[in-house]
Formats: sequence, structure tokens, C-alpha cells
Amino acid sequence: MTAYKKLRVIISGGGTGGHIFPAISIANRFKEVNPETEILFVGANGKMEMEKVPAAGYKIVGLPICGLQRRLTLKNIWNDIQVPFKILISNARARKLIRTFKPDIAVGVGGYASAPLLFAATRRGVPSLIQEQNGFAGLTNKMLGDKVGCICVAYEGMEKFFPAEKIVMSGNPIRSSIRQATPEMRAEALKHYGLDPKRRQLLVIGGSLGCGTLNRTMKSWIEAGCPGGEDVEVIWQCGKYYEPDVRAFMEGRQLPFIHWSAFIDRMDLAYAASDLIVSRSGASSVSEICVAGKPCIFVPSPNVAEDHQTHNAMALVRREAGLIVKDAAAGAELMPLAMQVIHDEGRLELIGRNALAMALPDAAAIIVDEAYKLVA
Repeated sequence: MTAYKKLRVIISGGGTGGHIFPAISIANRFKEVNPETEILFVGANGKMEMEKVPAAGYKIVGLPICGLQRRLTLKNIWNDIQVPFKILISNARARKLIRTFKPDIAVGVGGYASAPLLFAATRRGVPSLIQEQNGFAGLTNKMLGDKVGCICVAYEGMEKFFPAEKIVMSGNPIRSSIRQATPEMRAEALKHYGLDPKRRQLLVIGGSLGCGTLNRTMKSWIEAGCPGGEDVEVIWQCGKYYEPDVRAFMEGRQLPFIHWSAFIDRMDLAYAASDLIVSRSGASSVSEICVAGKPCIFVPSPNVAEDHQTHNAMALVRREAGLIVKDAAAGAELMPLAMQVIHDEGRLELIGRNALAMALPDAAAIIVDEAYKLVA
């Protein structure tokens, strides 16, 4: 496709980095092909998209939409009582946004805010596209599958969730800075983080919100004297929520080869520096790790709908493109396995090569081209 006309694009979804960063990547691609394109994001009030999207240079409107909470607490009961009313208000505001913004195309990336916005768009005949990041489709996208014109996916076998004729294999949009590291990029990464090039480099990441299991596992390993890691250096992203606890734990410990932080801004360099990654298996993380061509031990979160992180990880494990440790077994099994693998050059090379073979680096471009087909 050579001509990209100016469009009015509305992009909806969010809740976690796994929804937000792909949405921003799609928006960036729309702007690349036609800088005059107008883009409006729609998110959920109080969620991280309300901070991350403006930081990326885009306007966002928040809806009061929220989901049901399963744990029985007074706060969650009050939340669940409000859900039906918030849905009604969000539906009304979504309809008004469609009337006033008059989009040429609506794009949904999953999350609470996608549902009212995409339902409102499809009812008014606005061409619509959804992007499903995971190997097990989310409830919102499953409900929208029959109504939208195109469904962009990142995993094979999604016909069990969506009409086969609407599915396009796109992969997941990722940050444009993520790529397979050159020797020069790795040298820059080691310098950026102040790492010792003679040591093995382990990257531990728990997603944009952090991961209690990985943090507890790291703390236990450190308390035990870092067994097997005498020549290992660690970049450990603990998450903003867990920062006070990790800070208190690390206080007074002389551990110059453990570099911890709440959030990593330069993930491209963190990937480039690493010999091995330990990570949750959210869709964006899996896609970035494949594009970076890095070996990874995945610890899927058990606290997600339909156990979709296990589906994401197993798509790689089945092709020897990743390893998996169950969340419940992480305390006993994760770090011994990580120390074994990080010293096995042949295994690292094999897993990284197979991960790279599964990479789909042009996802945002494919999704935008499919959007243009819908409005042609």
C-alpha cells in the first residue's frame, strides 16, 4: 500500500503495559505513514494509560469503566456494586465520543475500555479492528469478534475464538527500540548499566506492575548467598508497588552486582545486556523477548483470566524457544534452573535462536495496513 490518506483514529484499551505499549506503537505507525492523522485514545480512569499515553504525546479520554473483583473484601464489594452503573455511564460516554470525534476507524487493544468504545463504534457503522495479544483470547475481544471487520492476532490457532476469515497474523506491536543486539549495542548496554563484561548477566522482570513471586524468589536467593551466581550480575526490576519492600530488604546489604529498580526505562539496553531473562509471560514481554532473540525462563502469572500467560509461554516452550517454571514452584526451582542455564552456552544459543525465529517485528505496520483496508 503506497498512499495513506489522513484519518481520524480512535484507539481504545489499557489497564496494563501489555495493552498500552502496543496501542502506542500502533498510534506511532499511523503517524509515521501520515503525520496529519488525528488520534484519540480512550482508556479507563485510574489506570496507567492515563499517565503513559499523554507521556507519549497523545490525547486520552478516560471512562469510569472497571471490572468485577473476585476476592471478597469490603473494598471489592463496593467496587462490584458500582460496576453496572459505571458500565452504563461508560457506554453513554463512548457513544458521545463516537458522535463528536467522528472516527474513520476504531481500534481496540483489549482491556476494560475497549468494550464500550468498540460496541459504540460498530453500532454506528464505524470500521473497526481489534488486536488480541495473547494465545487465549480475552473476554472483551471474544465478544467483539463477530462485530469487527478484522482481528489481528499474535498466535496460531485463534480460530477457536474468532471467525477464521477475519483473522490476520500480525504479531504484537512492540516498542520500536527493541531489536536483536549487535556487539556495539551490547557494549553500550553494559556501560549504561555499569555492568562487568566478565560476568554473566541475568535480567529479572515482572512486568510493568512488578511480580511478587519473582521478588520473593530473588530475596530468598540473595539471603541464601546467591548460590551458583558467583560470576552472575543481575538487573532486577521489582515494580513500583513492591519498591518500598525491596528497598527495605536491600538496605545495608553490600551487593554491588545486584542492580535493582522499580522500573526500567531503557528496556532495549536491558535486553541487549542480558545473557538470560527471567520474566512473566505477558504478551508484550513475550513478543519483545522474541524480537530481541533472547533466551528466557517464563514464570506465568496464575492471576490472569483463562491462564493466558501459560498459553503464551507454552507457544515458545513447544518450539524450544523458551523455558517455563510454574509460579508455585518458582521459590524452589527458578534460580537453580537459571544458574544452570546461564552457564550453558549451547542451550542459551539454541533457545535464543529459536525465539528469534518466532519473532514478528512488523506487527504495527501490518495492523495499520489492515486498518486502511477497512476504510478504503
